[in-house]
Amino acid sequence: MSEDIFNDERSAQFFTVVHMFQRTAMVHMGMMPDYEGNRQWNMVEAKSGIDMIQMLKEKTEGNLQEQETKLLSAIIAELQMQFVKAPQAKKDMDAKIDEAEKTQQAFTNPRDGPAEEIVNDGEEE
Repeated sequence: MSEDIFNDERSAQFFTVVHMFQRTAMVHMGMMPDYEGNRQWNMVEAKSGIDMIQMLKEKTEGNLQEQETKLLSAIIAELQMQFVKAPQAKKDMDAKIDEAEKTQQAFTNPRDGPAEEIVNDGEEE
């Protein structure tokens, strides 16, 4: 963009509000940790954040500069794309956590952990 849209104080304030809803959606899609450092997936809350930004776009139509409209549309499109990907991302994260817990268990309690039994057919027990 050739012109910085945030030179206007009102534009900066508007996008601060947009950013609040954007961050809320991202947190609830597990894309970033919450204030306590935890990841969460709450798709209803994520959708609400995206819907709020969409509503702002609709209600401000005709009152935004071209660059502002493009930025707002890009934010919405990116969030919608991530919303579609979020369930698989949660499954992937859960699988990683499960694998990490199994590995930790193997080192914490090696006798109870998974083990491979190696047997040589030529040897007697």
